[in-house]
Amino acid sequence: MTTCSEDKTTSVLKAAWLIAIVTIFSKLIGFIRDVIIAKYYGTSLVSDAYFYAYQIPALSIILLGGVGGPFHSATVAVFSKLIPNLREKPADEVRKLFSTFMTTTILFFTVLAVICYFFAHPIMSVIASGGSAELVNLAAEHLKIMSPVLIIGGIVGIYYGILVTYRYFMLPNLSPIIMSLVIIAMVVTAKSDNAGVILAWATTIGAVCQFILQYPKVRQLGFKFVPNLDVLNNVQFKNICELLFPAVLSSTVGQIHIYVDMFFASSLKEGVWTAIGYANRVFQFPVGILVTAFLVPLFPIFSRLVADNDMQGIKNYFNKGVGVLFFGAIPIIIGILVLGFDGIRLIFERGAFDERATYMVTEALWFLSFSIIPYVFRDSITRVYYSFNDSATPFVIAFSSIVLKVFMNIILINVLHMGIGGITLSTSLVTLFNACMLGILISKKIKLDYGILFKNLFKMCIAGFIVFVICTVAGNIFDLFVVLPKYVFEITKIAIVGAICLITYIWLNLLLKMDYAIELFDRVRAKICK
Repeated sequence: MTTCSEDKTTSVLKAAWLIAIVTIFSKLIGFIRDVIIAKYYGTSLVSDAYFYAYQIPALSIILLGGVGGPFHSATVAVFSKLIPNLREKPADEVRKLFSTFMTTTILFFTVLAVICYFFAHPIMSVIASGGSAELVNLAAEHLKIMSPVLIIGGIVGIYYGILVTYRYFMLPNLSPIIMSLVIIAMVVTAKSDNAGVILAWATTIGAVCQFILQYPKVRQLGFKFVPNLDVLNNVQFKNICELLFPAVLSSTVGQIHIYVDMFFASSLKEGVWTAIGYANRVFQFPVGILVTAFLVPLFPIFSRLVADNDMQGIKNYFNKGVGVLFFGAIPIIIGILVLGFDGIRLIFERGAFDERATYMVTEALWFLSFSIIPYVFRDSITRVYYSFNDSATPFVIAFSSIVLKVFMNIILINVLHMGIGGITLSTSLVTLFNACMLGILISKKIKLDYGILFKNLFKMCIAGFIVFVICTVAGNIFDLFVVLPKYVFEITKIAIVGAICLITYIWLNLLLKMDYAIELFDRVRAKICK
C-alpha cells in the first residue's frame, strides 16, 4: 500500500522534473538573449553602463520578486497555512490579506522607483565611482528608464507566491521568458542604438509583460486587488512582515555585495562588469535549474511539515533534496573547469564579443564555480529557516558577511592583483561562509542529520576528482590531435568530454553505492525498458 510520504515524494519529483524542463527552456531563451546582447554590445562601456544600472531594478524583479525571492517565499509560507483546501476559493480574510499585502508593496516600491528616477546620477556616481564620467552619465540614463521595474517586481513576487501555493509551478517559471523575448525582439530590430538605451526600454516593457502574464490566473483563483491599509492588529499581515522584512533586508544585503563588486570592478579595465555578468548567467543556467526544480516544490512541503510539527519529515526531505543537488552540482563544477572556455567561445564569441571577452568571462566563471556546493546548501537551508518563519537569522549572517566581502576584495584585487578572478573568488568564499553559519545556527530550531549528507558528499567528491583528472586529460588530447572548424570543434569537444564526464561520474558513484546514482540509473533503465 502506498504511504502518504511516498505520494508526496513522487509528486515532488514529478513537479521537479516539470519545473526543470520549463526552467531549461527559460534559461535557453535567456541564453539567446545574452548571446544577442553580447553580439551587438560585446564587453564595452555601453554594456557596462546597462548592467551597472540594471542591478538596481534587478533587486526588485529578480532578487526580491523572483521565484524563491522574499515576496514569493513570504507569500507561500503564510498563505499555504491559511488555505487548507486548494480547490476552493479563498476566504474573505485571505483575500483581504492579499489586498493589504499588495497595497503596502506597491506603496513601498513606488517610493523606491521615484528616488531612483530623480536621483539616478548621484546613485550611479557612488556605485561606479571608479568609472569615467561617460559611464556614470549613461548608466544614470538607463536607470531612469528602468525605474518602473522596481514597482512591478514586488507585485509579480506576490503573484508567484499565490500561484505556487496553489501548485501552479509552471506559470512563474515561464514568466522570465517574456522579458527575454522582448529584449531579443527590440535589440534585433533596433537600427541605431549606440547608447544602449533600447536595452533599458526593453527591460521595462518586458517586466510589464511579466505582470500581464500572471494577472489572469491570479484573478481566476479568486484574488482581486482592492486597495486597503488594514495593517494594524492584523495578525497574519504581521506574520508576513516578520518573515518578509528580514528576508528583504537579507536580499538587499546580498545586493550590497554586488554593489561592492561593482565599486571594485569600475576601477578595472573596460568590460569587466559585463564579463562578470555573463559569467553569472552561465553559472545560473545549470545551478538555477537544479535549485529551482527542487526547492520550488519542496518549500511549501517544508512549511506544511513545520505547521504539523513533523521534524523527522523535514530532515528526510532536506537530506534527500540537498543530496540530489550535491549529486548534480559536482559534474557541473567539472564541466565549467574543463569545458568552460570552449562553452563561452561557442555561446558568445561573435560580433563585438571577441577572444579578449571570452578569456575575461572564462576567468570569472572558473573562480565562481567553487561556490556551487555552498550555494545550493545555503539556498536549501534558507528555505528551512523561512518555513520556521525565521528570516532574521539569514539576514544577520548576510549582513555580517559584508565586511568579509570588502576585506576579501581588497586582498584579492588590490593586494594580490587577481583582477576579475579576485572578484568572483571572493564571492565564492563569502558564499561558503554564509552556508557554514546557516548550517550551524539551524540547530537552534531542528537537529538536521549532516552526518549522512556530508559522508555522501565526500564520496561524490572522490568520484568527482577522478572524473576531473580523466576529463582534463581527454580535453588536452582533443586539443592536440583534433582539427576541425571552430564551432564544430567546440561542439564536438563539449559533447565527447561531457559524455565521458557524466558516464564516468555515474559509474563511479554506482561503485560507491550512492543512492542518488542508483535511483537515477534505475529510473533511466526503467524508461528505456518501457
